[in-house]
Amino acid sequence: MNALQDSLTELVRRTSAEIPDDVQKAILDSLEREKKGTLAESALKIIDRNIALAKQKSQPICQDTGSILFYVDGPVGMDEIAFEDTACLAVKKATKLGYLRQNSVDSLSGINDGTNVGPGSPTFHFHQRRSDELEVRLVLKGGGCENVGAQYSLPDEKLKANRDLDGYRKVILDAVLQAQGKGCGPGILGVCIGGDRATGYEFSKRQFLRLLDDHNPVPELEALEQDILKTANELGIGPMGFGGRTTLLGVKIGAINRLPASCFVSVSYMCWAYRRQGVTLNASGEIVKWLY
Repeated sequence: MNALQDSLTELVRRTSAEIPDDVQKAILDSLEREKKGTLAESALKIIDRNIALAKQKSQPICQDTGSILFYVDGPVGMDEIAFEDTACLAVKKATKLGYLRQNSVDSLSGINDGTNVGPGSPTFHFHQRRSDELEVRLVLKGGGCENVGAQYSLPDEKLKANRDLDGYRKVILDAVLQAQGKGCGPGILGVCIGGDRATGYEFSKRQFLRLLDDHNPVPELEALEQDILKTANELGIGPMGFGGRTTLLGVKIGAINRLPASCFVSVSYMCWAYRRQGVTLNASGEIVKWLY
């Protein structure tokens, strides 16, 4: 189990300190699009320097190292209890080494025991696969961007949003408007159309596992993603709400079945510090491949 613990500790370190290539490319492309000498350009330059320093010093990109979300795709028969125990040890070690801030508090007492381990922290999503490979993905999602997530129940009379693609578009754009630069923009949206209130939010966060430059296999959703990205970036909100051409870096939308009586659209917002990484592990728990 030592190899697995070491691998998971390194996964936490790299996720916390290094932005994935697809995200850094999107930030640099946005920097090129912003007008020279504007607050938007200045904000993106500071973000770019922050990213470089964090990687160079192997320190967290942000002081809020976020909720710790593990997505584990393992073979049939995998001991999930043992994996969870080992992952918790890795989180404690990563916290002690400074890769994670002491960032998890008891919701009743407010006490912070300094380990980042407790009820619901970390959070695990296990899925079986018929392959022998073990893939572990990690998302560190900050509290500021979590605060500006939103969930809509359609039809929404105020927004004149019905249970159709146009209605979904209206409420997703409303979520961007309501954020107004909060949540450390430019942001990335993960959206779920359908499900219930709990599965909708969970599935919306799963969209953050996708690459920013991928294409949705559902043509209607691909078109909706591109439309919302273009429209949001024409709103003038810009990085940190300072104005400019970059309000969002990406939009990822999924759809799952719902009950006839309800139609939810769940919008999760990710800050520019898009901390998402993953590994493929061998039977000994050693890293054989980085996924992002």
